[in-house]
Formats: sequence, structure tokens, C-alpha cells
Amino acid sequence: MATATTTSFELRGADGGALRGEVRTAANGVDRPAVVICHGFKGFKDWGFFPHLAARIARAGMTAVTFNLSGSGVGPDGESFSEPERFGHATVSNDLDDLETVVGTLLDGGLVPALAVPSKLGLFGHSRGGAIALLFGTRTERCEALVTWSAVADLMRWDRGTLDAWRAKGKMEIVNARTGDVLPLYTDYLDDLESNRDGPFNLVHAANAFESPWLIVHGEADEAVALEDGERLHRAASRSVTQFERIPGGTHTLGARHPWVGSTPELDRGMGLTVEWFSRYLL
Repeated sequence: MATATTTSFELRGADGGALRGEVRTAANGVDRPAVVICHGFKGFKDWGFFPHLAARIARAGMTAVTFNLSGSGVGPDGESFSEPERFGHATVSNDLDDLETVVGTLLDGGLVPALAVPSKLGLFGHSRGGAIALLFGTRTERCEALVTWSAVADLMRWDRGTLDAWRAKGKMEIVNARTGDVLPLYTDYLDDLESNRDGPFNLVHAANAFESPWLIVHGEADEAVALEDGERLHRAASRSVTQFERIPGGTHTLGARHPWVGSTPELDRGMGLTVEWFSRYLL
């Protein structure tokens, strides 16, 4: 396998701030497909398994693109939540716009110097990032393969009492268990979701509309997104080449932690399935 190099890039995010990411590839991506990787809620491109998954995709002969959504809250150091106001004003619409910016720049050949235009495009998403990848995949004809891990089947994840309190206070306080940071999430997110949930953001409808090969991976011990979400998406995906893989003992991150302390059998299984899927349909 060729050694992959990593090159950073910075674009303009949907909120007007920096949209930071990295490209991992070998041979400048010549005649290579590309996989764009989307992190989930409270995630970021350097969290836990993401760099390792990207490296495996690159070593398999593809270009891997990771990036921080403009509303991730993670600053220039790539590790700390030093941009809490950007996190606070995040929306699903902005997430989709960020992904469109990254993909569009990639397909135009302008993401990093000397990187060739990819021969094919795949998308990967974890948790809420899986929902973003799915929604975007239904909006472009260029996505030729999709893999989601622990993807949600409905972006509205809160009960009525929580929503009422969110409205009354004007924000919800989101605690990062690892760092203890308390991040605000303003009602921008809720406004955007309520305006689009039954239309553009309906994930069951998106699953039914998506037509490219799609691998759905879900841990049977997922503590954050129920296994039933994966099953619901799989049932709805009647018009695509779809495979549903349940990972016995797999948690929401398939056992991965941050900071990285090594892989797990569940994570190895998920990464192996993912690289195999993209290799089958993109290479």
C-alpha cells in the first residue's frame, strides 16, 4: 500500500467563519475516488476513530476528506471547543451547506494544491453526520456510495418538556462529558429543524429516495441512538442497494474513545466493512 500524505485546507463556512479540514491521499489522488467524512453532534474531524478511518480509506487507494462543520465549536487547534458561539448557532441547513462547499470545491479540483478531481464520490457519516450525509446524498447525482454508522432516523431527538424549556430559556446547555465544557445551543437549530423536519429533513423519505449503494452500520449496544433507528432507515431504503450490519456489543462509537487509546473488535469490524464497501463501489 502507498503511503498517504495529509494536507490541510481552509474554506469559508456557512456561518461566515473558517471551515477547516484535511485531505489524506497518495499519488495526489490521480484516478482515485474520494470519500468525504462527516462527524456527528459534539464530534469533530480529529475525534477518536475519524483520523484512523480516513487513513485506512486512503491506504486502500482512495482520497479521504475530513472536516469540522462550521458549527462544531472546535477552533484552530483542532481539539478544544474554543468557538462556543459558532456551536450555539449551528443548524442542519448550515451543516448541509458546509458539506456542499467541501464537496463542490473537491469536485472542482480546488480543495488542496495538486489534488486531481476524484473519479467517483462517496460519503460517510456518523450519528447526526450520517443524517447529513444521507440528506446531501439525495441532492446530488455524484454520490455513488454511502456508509452511515449509528445514524439517526429522526433529527428531532427531544421530548416536549425539553423543547418548551429550550424555547423559554432561548438556549439549551450542552455538556461535553470529556472536557466539562458547557456549550450553548440556541433556538436557531430548533427553528431550522421545525421548519424543515416534515419536508427536506425527513430522513425516512430521504432513505426511500436515495438510490446509490448504502451500508448501514449500527451497534447493538448503542447507548445514544437506538438500534431501531438503523432498522427504520433500512426498511425505508427500498429503492437502493442497501446492507444493514448489526455489530454485536457495539456502542455508539463502536467502542472508540477520545483521546484515542486504540481500536476495539467492534470498531475493527465497522472500519473493515466500510473500506470494503467503498472499495467495491468506488474503485
